Amino acid sequence: MTDLFDLRGRVAVVTGGSRGLGRAMVEAFAAAGADVVIASRDEAACAAYAADVAERTGRRALGVGLHVGRWDELEPFVDRVYDAFGHVDVLVNNAGMSPLYDGVENVTEALMDKVLDVNLKGPFRLTALVGTRMAAGRGGSVINISSAAATRPRPGLLPYAAAKAALNALTVGFAHAFGPTVRVNAIVAGTFLTDISRSWDMDAFARRAETFAARRGGEPHEIVGAALYLASDAASYTTGALLAVDGGQP
Repeated sequence: MTDLFDLRGRVAVVTGGSRGLGRAMVEAFAAAGADVVIASRDEAACAAYAADVAERTGRRALGVGLHVGRWDELEPFVDRVYDAFGHVDVLVNNAGMSPLYDGVENVTEALMDKVLDVNLKGPFRLTALVGTRMAAGRGGSVINISSAAATRPRPGLLPYAAAKAALNALTVGFAHAFGPTVRVNAIVAGTFLTDISRSWDMDAFARRAETFAARRGGEPHEIVGAALYLASDAASYTTGALLAVDGGQP
């Protein structure tokens, strides 16, 4: 049964891959045998992490600077990855952002555009580009990292929640567009304690977490099981699915 999760001979691309949930998924994919492409806005961090992954795991690893919210950067990025590896088997649209704002009336058009560019338009374009090549080749798996905010939006997250709700719709639509050889799924992530959480009021979060079935936030490594499942042959009949990994948030 462990062979179902074997990713040897495959190439996995993870946006937002140098930290947080993305970093945990890169680690898991490389440990399962995949070569990895680590992309984020911080090219130096990506390059350093790629070198570390390659040294520790023996896998090929490429770190690339990429702003997912800049449409014109995406096709050259995809071309660079295919030039380097020849194929992509797993694409994880993980890069995201949710800027703070003081009241919905103060949300600017610039903020709204920035959130939609990174959380929606970027994943759309990358999935369109990579999914088309996957479907014309050996197939593959696209994993969108969505959010519980998509179905349980709170006032301080409305642009982000709207973008993730739309990402859920794209997940189902792309599954039909690229099936049967390309599977497209989303992990609907709850609240994870990544580096972003260092700026939170943790007492306030602890009170909120008491409403979760798990009574706590998630650790980055706890996204790994779902990601490996969706990336691998274990999920051969799973597509167009929205898989909640949220500790039972109400």
